[in-house]
Amino acid sequence: MASLTVENYVKTIALIAARNEEEAAVSTGELAQALRVSPGTVTGMLKTLSEASLATYTPYEGARLTVSGQRLALKVIRRHRLLELFLARTLEMSWDEVHEEAEHMEHA
Repeated sequence: MASLTVENYVKTIALIAARNEEEAAVSTGELAQALRVSPGTVTGMLKTLSEASLATYTPYEGARLTVSGQRLALKVIRRHRLLELFLARTLEMSWDEVHEEAEHMEHA
């Protein structure tokens, strides 16, 4: 089972990669900004993801998710979206509140 941090990294890589028009690697700077951490912290985690076969990391180029990493990212994103739907429809929370709450619950 992946840790909360690993899940956040693969999810963020997948979301940034989906926004890119070409299949460019996601840079450490983009990840650092999105996750609000230092580029050095990102580099360390990308090495960990690479060792776990969840991403391929090339220094000065960035990271791409492997098939396993994509699978994990999609699982986390799906869980997040289902939680948002549950919070909005069942608990009748407003849509401007559900994202942050789902962000905390998606790792449970």
